Amino acid sequence: MKTTSRNTLWRALAAGVALVCSGLSAQAQDSLATSRMEEVVVTGTGTQHRLKDVPVQTEVITRRELEQYGGRSIEEILSGLTASFAFNEDDMGSQMQMNGLGNAYILILIDGKRLHGDNGGQNDLGLIDPARIERIEIVKGAASALYGSDAIAGVINIITRKYDRDGLLLENTTRGGSYGDLRQHNSVGVAFGKFSSLTNFQLQHSDGWQNTAHEDPAQTEFPIYDSRNKTVNRHTNWQVAERLTYTPLSNLEFYAEGSVYRKRIYRPSGKYAAVDVKTYDLQYKNASAAVGGKWTPNDRVVVTLDVDWNRHAYEYVFTDTTLVDGYDPYGNFTHYFPYFPGQTNLQSDQRRTMGHLKGVFELPARNRLSAGVEVRHDWLNAPMRVDNGGTVTDHTEALYVQDEYTPWRMLQLTGGLRLDRNQQFGFHLTPKLSAMLKPTEWLRLRAAWSQGFKTPTPKEQHYRYVREMNGTYLYLGNADLRPQTSNYASVGAEVSVGGLSFSVTGYINKVVDMINLVTIPNYRAPEEYQTQYELHKTRQYQNLENARTVGVDVNVRYSFQDFAVGGSYSYLDTEANLYDTSHDRMQKVVIDGMAHHKGSCFATWNHRFRRPYRLGIGLYGRASSKRYYQLNGNGKAYQIWRLSTTHDILCRALQSHGITLRGEAGVDNLFNYVDRTPHGLHLGTTTPGTTVYASLTLRFNQGKNKFQSFKTNSKQNYNEEN
Repeated sequence: MKTTSRNTLWRALAAGVALVCSGLSAQAQDSLATSRMEEVVVTGTGTQHRLKDVPVQTEVITRRELEQYGGRSIEEILSGLTASFAFNEDDMGSQMQMNGLGNAYILILIDGKRLHGDNGGQNDLGLIDPARIERIEIVKGAASALYGSDAIAGVINIITRKYDRDGLLLENTTRGGSYGDLRQHNSVGVAFGKFSSLTNFQLQHSDGWQNTAHEDPAQTEFPIYDSRNKTVNRHTNWQVAERLTYTPLSNLEFYAEGSVYRKRIYRPSGKYAAVDVKTYDLQYKNASAAVGGKWTPNDRVVVTLDVDWNRHAYEYVFTDTTLVDGYDPYGNFTHYFPYFPGQTNLQSDQRRTMGHLKGVFELPARNRLSAGVEVRHDWLNAPMRVDNGGTVTDHTEALYVQDEYTPWRMLQLTGGLRLDRNQQFGFHLTPKLSAMLKPTEWLRLRAAWSQGFKTPTPKEQHYRYVREMNGTYLYLGNADLRPQTSNYASVGAEVSVGGLSFSVTGYINKVVDMINLVTIPNYRAPEEYQTQYELHKTRQYQNLENARTVGVDVNVRYSFQDFAVGGSYSYLDTEANLYDTSHDRMQKVVIDGMAHHKGSCFATWNHRFRRPYRLGIGLYGRASSKRYYQLNGNGKAYQIWRLSTTHDILCRALQSHGITLRGEAGVDNLFNYVDRTPHGLHLGTTTPGTTVYASLTLRFNQGKNKFQSFKTNSKQNYNEEN
């Protein structure tokens, strides 16, 4: 990519900031911006605050912004609408990074409950249906004091839409796009008296694509230019979810919910045995169940109880006769056991059970106290990949308390403390402190310090597997891993005047005993693997001596009448000290996937015409500088532009019968950028080039409050439906 091309987005961002500053006036009192700042958020403190008054810096992606952007997946939404994220999707899940730290350090919540995926750190974000999202709340920095393990980099809380009004809801969204992309969403909601039910179905399919047929020559015996390996494989996944709610009293609510999820990844087979011959597809089987309730005895006390169970199973589905190590029908381990087409072989079955009791109490002297107890049990069964019978477990209990104190109107202080007891690593205390000063109505100053704590997962400790990817790679767990701790500090300022909002936050996150995959000499691999395979590389989870991320995040947004413009920029630098076992010395390395510069920008126009029609047009850009890796090359810099349109039919004749229609259409990657780096090396982006999409949503809602069938904290969303 040419330097001039790479700098285009940065110049556009700078121009946008200049436009915002020059356009600010007393007439910029835009209702959209005002309603956005009045949005109620919960993630930063676990309690409700208006966005402009939340003590912890929180980014929000609203329902209106989600619909305008038209993202087909949560990966596309986050990378396109905020500069803090980067993704490398592969067959194992979404390789996500947030401000320099990867999946294992990012806690993903759905309505406040942990998303359950691979507890080795690779989450399948296909479990999240974009059509169900009401808003997304993003809190950066260590949040372990409130949320426990996995929250060293930050928290993403995905709030879904609910249905609890009397009547019937029927909703259908069908979306199609390039490369056989199909997204199907259906909802059926029924509410009568004290009972309500919401059933959701989603289907996602893609034919996949191949950006190049070249293999990395350094990883093959001879040049290969006709490989069958795809950049993204063909895949299909579907999910059915149900939520039942019973409200016997106005201050008491019970719920029960569950879901079933399946995903199949189809892998083409080529002619090069060591590179692209595939004899099995990949299949995922997920399930979840949860029960709980909420009791509000008065306006000063809220008590909630949640118990949930989750399963994530991963298996091979054989497409050709294959001899592998496995168990015969009698449960005996056998070398080179034959599997035939259609048979499956379990690779791992991960299950998690959690219980959470929490109370929020409004106390005298402007104090709000939150206290809770959590219990978590993890269970991993991987017959082929874990020693000691293939099963390991982990158990943690925790107590936490948090106090929000407002000594006077312009100052809010928050302090929290968490005590964890892990069955392997004993007790650990995790504190946090934050403060917000608002000397005027348009200025907010925030500062935060918090520690993080994360125990090694069962997979990081005990899992081992062989992967053929342009050579034989052996991945090993490490039973001697130590827990990871972190110290996070940030300072920031936010300005909100009329239609303008601007924020800048600087942060530093120091992680001690950070766990990462490290290349070790092949002779240190277990003897049975050395004799059975010709190992290309051996990688093992190890504690790095220490690691540091430091950066600055900038967000700007300006709204006036039908127009909105804005952008975000993220500067990042990472460094880790690692003991080099081959040369008996310390060496400095980057954290894999780090990019110094990332940015996004947007300009939207929404207008309601006199006729019953509203048109929305959005132009979006996202860019990243080079991404650095320890092995297999660096990812190229890139920039991608997107054009989206929305079309709402506001016919009163339809609305009077509870029917609404919405269409979306757009073009992604307008300038057809494709990264054709050979297979086996890191990519900057996996985009196939210019793609198009279109979708149609039909909603029928008959009953009370039929134009506001979903709970929402956004007054603007209510007005939009009317």
